[in-house]
Amino acid sequence: MRDSVRHFLSEFIGTFALTFVGSAAIMQAAQGGGNLVAVALAHGLVLAIFVSAFMHIGAHFNPAVTIGMLVVRRIEPVMAGLYVVAQVAGATAAAFALKFAFPTALFAATRGGGQTVSLDVSSGQAFVLEMFGTMFLVWAIFGTAVDHRAPRIGGLGVGFALACDYFAIGNLTGSSVNPARSFGPAFASGIYEAQGIYWLAPITGAIIAALIYEKLLLTDEPEPLDHGAIGSQR
Repeated sequence: MRDSVRHFLSEFIGTFALTFVGSAAIMQAAQGGGNLVAVALAHGLVLAIFVSAFMHIGAHFNPAVTIGMLVVRRIEPVMAGLYVVAQVAGATAAAFALKFAFPTALFAATRGGGQTVSLDVSSGQAFVLEMFGTMFLVWAIFGTAVDHRAPRIGGLGVGFALACDYFAIGNLTGSSVNPARSFGPAFASGIYEAQGIYWLAPITGAIIAALIYEKLLLTDEPEPLDHGAIGSQR
């Protein structure tokens, strides 16, 4: 029971922080005319901090990541369900905290700091962008936190991956790559635009990325010291 509470609280707090800081940054940027760099750094830094703080417990903070881990059997189904509930609850609580604390007009104008799909891309294009963005994030998680050969850099690589996603696709889809992150502000604002994309695309991307890393990239064998260029040796 105590272990379940620890996992629930860490996922709740981490997702709360990600949604609160990320949404607040979007609202602040909108008030100042828009600043993608600030929004990307806000999301990347807060994720890096809280992954580092809670990675000894779990630190998924993202239903898509949890489902990807479930598919490759790195988390039990019951615990995965607990994670997802905590993540959605944390994101929703953060959105309502912002709704209470921020100016009403600013919250309404930015949909609570949530994501929107640009009119310049179709739903199919938005799906692909969110899917690939999530794949990059999940590969960063596996390569820096899951793989036993991973460099000991805490959550830095994961945070950088999220920031890169914002730089790449932030102006087109909002770079959700996280169903909970999108759902919280949508629920608090009452506007559910593109929620299907923000759930299905990240989950699809996370599953694909997790399977590729688990089945093709992860190995228990150490890398040979003498491997070099591929091809015949002269």
